Amino acid sequence: MIESRHPASFRDPSGFLYTRSSKLLRQVNQTYQIQYDLLQSSGLYALLVEKHWLISHRESGAAPLRPDTAYKILEPDPLRFISYPYEWCFGQLKDAALLTLRIMNQALRHGMVLKDASAYNIQFHQGRPILIDTLSFDPYVEGEPWVGYRQFCQHFLAPLALMAAKDVRLNQLLRIHIDGIPLDLAARLLPVRTLLNPGLWMHVHLHARMQRKNASAPEGKASRKPMRKTALLGLVESLFQTAQSLQWNAAATDWAEYYEHNNYTEVSFAEKKRLVGEFVHRIKPGSVWDWGGNTGVFSRIAMEGGADATCFDSDYGAVEENYREVRVRHEARLLPLVLDLTNPSPPLGWNQCERGGFLERGPADAVLALALVHHLAIGNNVPLGQIADFFARCGNWLMVEFIPKGDSQVRRLLQTRTDIFPDYTREGFEAAFRERYRIVTAAPIAESARTLYLMKKTAKK
Repeated sequence: MIESRHPASFRDPSGFLYTRSSKLLRQVNQTYQIQYDLLQSSGLYALLVEKHWLISHRESGAAPLRPDTAYKILEPDPLRFISYPYEWCFGQLKDAALLTLRIMNQALRHGMVLKDASAYNIQFHQGRPILIDTLSFDPYVEGEPWVGYRQFCQHFLAPLALMAAKDVRLNQLLRIHIDGIPLDLAARLLPVRTLLNPGLWMHVHLHARMQRKNASAPEGKASRKPMRKTALLGLVESLFQTAQSLQWNAAATDWAEYYEHNNYTEVSFAEKKRLVGEFVHRIKPGSVWDWGGNTGVFSRIAMEGGADATCFDSDYGAVEENYREVRVRHEARLLPLVLDLTNPSPPLGWNQCERGGFLERGPADAVLALALVHHLAIGNNVPLGQIADFFARCGNWLMVEFIPKGDSQVRRLLQTRTDIFPDYTREGFEAAFRERYRIVTAAPIAESARTLYLMKKTAKK
């Protein structure tokens, strides 16, 4: 029997996650008995699970990892894919923020509070954000301020404000500051006009000023005024209205309207979709990673074929449009994420184990790499053999499109650089990929010079 404590679950003395024979379990420690029992008896757990705001669990008879401290063992519903805030589009981060505040509101009405407001406690499950940390609740104590207020502002409000008011790409600051963007930094980066927004002035600018004041105060003299429940509810509502008011225009990016402005004819695009559907039907993958998936057209074909699809793109507008469609269609098996494949999310945090890197969250059953190889090989000077090696680390099956130099998309890339890519030919592509794959099918796409391949990973030669 193989068992290990989850590397990201070590900060909370209330309990921790561990795996046993590939099954994820949560140990609730004896120190959290009162809080856990109140969560159950107050009706808060049942309400949040009914609303799909909190991950469901069952109490398990499994042996604890630490019997000397254990109170309960929980088996939570499994998640299909773990993602992080620096991989979310604006709409995902905003929905996660609003969910956190809705949960806090309901917790207060049930005599409890969220003891933290970490964005890492939220995941996207069945198309919607959900709280995954069952041990995030403490009993409400009259007069106590919300200890999660600063964390909420750093994990949610500051990055949302920067994305909406300055530049959407500033959410990548969360990769550097994994405990949330410092409020003094956010206040300096935000445009002056945000001082006129009452919510941002209070929760970011004034909050940052008060932090500086308290940091310089003599020990024990930092201000901490009592807060009645009505005032706490008002604070939560103010945060909610501020986050709700923030907007970002997804149409402003380069690739959000890619499918309306590409060089496919109607026939060739329909043929490409047909071939992808045929390949998916043939191999029946349980999970698919769609790289450079734009707004998710081909991810949805994989999803309709029975796969859980994770659609990655480096363009925030494309991912935003994809996520909005997921919400409108109530799609439970498609997760859009922001990812630059040339610089994917690395392992981060304590001991470089707290937040898993991109490759550590795989492999998938199949990978979709459509209209992508030329960007890597010519746009980023990555040799074809290295591309094949990387793809092979990520999935057993590969559906990949080769676009020759005569195609207008490749010619556009070559307009601004010297052609130093003599091996970038169909023959060179096939030779490089045969080092890692068996080519099962090579299907020409009608009314184009492009070819769609289905490949199966083999042992490295």
